[in-house]
Amino acid sequence: MYRVSVSRTFVAQHYLTVPDPGPEGELHSHTFTVEATFHGPELNEFGYLVDIDRVSDGMDITADFFRDQLLNDLPEFEGLNPSAEHLARLFASRVLEHVSPATATELEISVQEDDVATVGYRTGL
Repeated sequence: MYRVSVSRTFVAQHYLTVPDPGPEGELHSHTFTVEATFHGPELNEFGYLVDIDRVSDGMDITADFFRDQLLNDLPEFEGLNPSAEHLARLFASRVLEHVSPATATELEISVQEDDVATVGYRTGL
C-alpha cells in the first residue's frame, strides 16, 4: 500500500456548544495542523499515487478557507458542535474538491489541535 501526505498549519477560533464544555465553551484559538494522507495499492502510469502539487494546492486553498475564521460562524458548522472531528471531515470534503485522487483509494485527514490531541477522519474514494 502506498501513501502520500501533505500538511498545513493554520489558526482558527471556536467555542464548543456541548453541555458543560468547561473552558472550551469560551471563545478561544487553536493552532491546527492538518495532514491529508492518500492511500492506495497501485501507482498510475507515471508512478504517482496522487499529484503532490495538486494536493499541496488543495491543502493551501482549504487551509486558507478555515484560517482566522470563527468556526462556529461558518455555514458548514451550522447545527454542529465545532469539534476537531467535524473539522477533519469538512476539511476532507474541501480537499477532494481540488484533488483528483488518481489511483488513491482512501483519504485520511488528521487534525492536531495545538499540541494536545490529534483526531482523524478516513473516507473511501
